[in-house]
Amino acid sequence: MTHQGELFSAQALDTLKFEKVAYSSGFTCVAGIDEAGRGPLAGPVMAAAVILPVGLKINGVDDSKKLTPDKREKLFDVIMAQALSVGVGVMTPADIDRINILQATRCAMLAAVQQLSQQPDYLLIDGISTIDSTIAQKTIKKGDSLSLSIAAASIIAKVTRDRLMIEMDAEYPGYGFSGHKGYGSAAHMEAIRKFGPSPIHRLTFGGVKEYVGCTSS
Repeated sequence: MTHQGELFSAQALDTLKFEKVAYSSGFTCVAGIDEAGRGPLAGPVMAAAVILPVGLKINGVDDSKKLTPDKREKLFDVIMAQALSVGVGVMTPADIDRINILQATRCAMLAAVQQLSQQPDYLLIDGISTIDSTIAQKTIKKGDSLSLSIAAASIIAKVTRDRLMIEMDAEYPGYGFSGHKGYGSAAHMEAIRKFGPSPIHRLTFGGVKEYVGCTSS
């Protein structure tokens, strides 16, 4: 017979361990932060910040890259319904070209925190780079697999960006944005060679910068 406590598995406990440490240390509002879109050749980089109720476990939430698009969409709705606050930050391709992808990602993360309706006093950030904020923060390598708050943020960022890229496919047909979401697939690379960069391509990225000046049809 399965006991209720067993449903809260060791893995589930692990995904809340960073949040629990923060709360036990006296912090009262923890936000998880992650980004989507660092690697693509086109489109913005997006970040999300998510504050979940203390102790909340949402079944199935994991690193967005490990989930199917359908699963991400379903969890997106669950997270939006159950989170205390969600913020999204965006940096455009022009921003990325101007200040580089690392700095643009950090700026998107800061913007996501600033969009929260509730002010966190502790940030759990995926990766190794802090953001320019006075709020206490902890970076976690592979945090989207280790922290529930960060995993929730990864899903919000990924789904939001994917939806935008589907819209961009209609605005800039021929590049296949709805399929590859701006990543450097063979079909995408061929489209860049054929049409030249679109207005949403990152002109400083390899695979794009070689074709700057080509006329887009």
